Amino acid sequence: MEKYKREFIEFIISRGALRFGEFKLKSGRVSPYFINTGQLNDGYSIDRLGFFFASKIMDLMNPDEFDIIYGPAYKGIPLAVTTSISLSRDFNVVKHYAFNRKEAKMHGDISSTTDKSKNLIVGKKIETGNRIIMLDDVFTTGDTKFESLSILGNVAENLHFPYLIITVNRQEIGTDGTSAINVFEEKTGIPVESIITISDVIEYLEMMGKTTESIKDYLKKYGTEDVKVKL
Repeated sequence: MEKYKREFIEFIISRGALRFGEFKLKSGRVSPYFINTGQLNDGYSIDRLGFFFASKIMDLMNPDEFDIIYGPAYKGIPLAVTTSISLSRDFNVVKHYAFNRKEAKMHGDISSTTDKSKNLIVGKKIETGNRIIMLDDVFTTGDTKFESLSILGNVAENLHFPYLIITVNRQEIGTDGTSAINVFEEKTGIPVESIITISDVIEYLEMMGKTTESIKDYLKKYGTEDVKVKL
């Protein structure tokens, strides 16, 4: 396991963003673990989160393969900012950041009504051909990601999205029996990556001599096919 993955698991456990026990989810399922990135709500946590996102990006690709770090409003906004800071400070990679407005700007510095980027985007202007890495905390239905793709597609043409990166991939199917991540990838052609997967958590716990049977049993029932074959 990569060092940054192990450190990230230890980090989210220490901050209470990953807990173990019995937790009733909105779906009605009872899960042996619970992920709540809302616990990462202080300066130290958001700084570290930026480092882990930056580490994942550098693990996936070369700096010359992307232009902009983008975060969908609202939860993705601090992620784009803190990740661009970490890339510069920790990896000497200077990249722009951007995020969308929930409502188009209708006042102030709007010199051209044809420049949709000024109305809809904060940060770096999105231009034709830009290569954009999208960040978000988790993946549930994917609605905010589809919305962002629609917004960005209205701002500029021929955009490329090397990756969408989230914090943790639960590797779990929904109540309809499908994986929202797989559906997103099939519809958009954009690969979804994560800092860690639940498989990484299992590997870490076993390295620490902890029991993982309850997690494995849960995934045997609700896991995606890629995780089931590893159990």
